Amino acid sequence: MQRTRRQVAALPLRWKGRKVQVLMITSRDTGRWIVPKGWTMKSVKPWAAAAIEALEEAGAKGHIGQEPVGSYGYDKLLDNGQAVPCRVKVYPMIVDKLKSDWKEKAERRRRWFDAGEAAELVDEDELAGLLRDLARKPKALPVAGPMLRKATG
Repeated sequence: MQRTRRQVAALPLRWKGRKVQVLMITSRDTGRWIVPKGWTMKSVKPWAAAAIEALEEAGAKGHIGQEPVGSYGYDKLLDNGQAVPCRVKVYPMIVDKLKSDWKEKAERRRRWFDAGEAAELVDEDELAGLLRDLARKPKALPVAGPMLRKATG
């Protein structure tokens, strides 16, 4: 059995009226909607690596939580066609700024979605569940809740 690889993801968030929105990006290979994620980085804290992924893949800057809000699993298809099981820790980020130009701009699209709509777009069931929880009771979600309460005023 193949060992599970570790990845980190940012969950870029903002308030839009009374709803929480999530900044989603398209994957480079299939164009499906995902959250910014990548491999862990040697000698970089996981939450800091997630912030780097958000900046490189989505052009998002902001305040990122140092504890994960949850995790999800999926199989990553490598360039050689091999599928590798991955476990992704998800770190919430309150977005302060979206850059107009960023590293992967030519390779991806980005768009804000209400959290409930984002849950319908992702393929990963555990990530969809996390997004549904966020849509239902955003201020009650561990880690992200306190950040969202601060962001409202």
